[in-house]
Amino acid sequence: MADIVNWGILGAAKFAREHMAPALHQANGARLAALATSSLDKAAPFQAMCPDLSIHLEYDTLLADPGVDAVYIPLPHTMHVEWAIKALKAGKHVLVEKPVAMQADQIDPLIAARDDSGLVAAEAYMIVHHPQWQRARQMIRDGAIGQVAYIDTVFTYDNRKDPDNIRNRAGTGGGALPDIGVYILGAARWVTGAEPRSVDCDITWEGRVDATSRVTARFPGFSYSGMVSMRMLPYQRFTIHGDQGVLELTAPFNAGVYDIAQIIVHQPGMGRRVERFPGVNQYKLQVENFCAAVTSGAEYPWTLENAKGTQAVIDAAYAAAGQPS
Repeated sequence: MADIVNWGILGAAKFAREHMAPALHQANGARLAALATSSLDKAAPFQAMCPDLSIHLEYDTLLADPGVDAVYIPLPHTMHVEWAIKALKAGKHVLVEKPVAMQADQIDPLIAARDDSGLVAAEAYMIVHHPQWQRARQMIRDGAIGQVAYIDTVFTYDNRKDPDNIRNRAGTGGGALPDIGVYILGAARWVTGAEPRSVDCDITWEGRVDATSRVTARFPGFSYSGMVSMRMLPYQRFTIHGDQGVLELTAPFNAGVYDIAQIIVHQPGMGRRVERFPGVNQYKLQVENFCAAVTSGAEYPWTLENAKGTQAVIDAAYAAAGQPS
């Protein structure tokens, strides 16, 4: 395998245009080589960034492009597994946006396809690549705040004025839990290395889409409370309470966009101190780590099995809340 991984993107999504395409263009070991979209107007901003970008009018023709080594998939949630499997069968490595699927067991065929292909396939869960989260995880492991006793977290934004947004439509896998529940739940699992024993959830439904979801859970040794909403002022925090201290993570999910990433540490006899992580692009780090996994077999910090674990918690939350009336 060459030292440079040539990337293609399936679909000219806004998130791809604003975050992942620049990351693919800037990351060491990566080259943005191709885009598949039926809209030349949507392709224009990508071409302005990469003038030599190959444009494919069909997803299948990009998958057949011998100049593409890996594919990034930012399609609507319900299309992720289908196109990720197609990409693997076409011999491409795959980085697929979160959530990978709408239910945990739907990820199994993709895991099997990954194993059969011998290629790298993973979920684009960027926060685990950020030094803020890596530092918090190490501090928990080192006992910096003693035993974890309680985690509380919130992630909200407001898109009520955009009813056609895929996040507001059940048919495209919309809802607060699929869109941002992956952050508040996956982060708790990753930073502690623990899995919940029980899950409860209260949901405010709009049709068949959860507009606001409040999740409580019991993990071994600690309790958890998290809320996500698509109908509130944009806000995010993640706080880990230990029996000997507290860690507060600012801008835990959109570092550098929502605010500066920091860990505010409260410890006995040490007062309050702040560790800051300015100027870090977690999307670029994610791409570089993926490329290292492709070219040198380096360990990738977030696997499809990790993604399945978070989806299982989301499934449990929906089951606990019951179906909308």
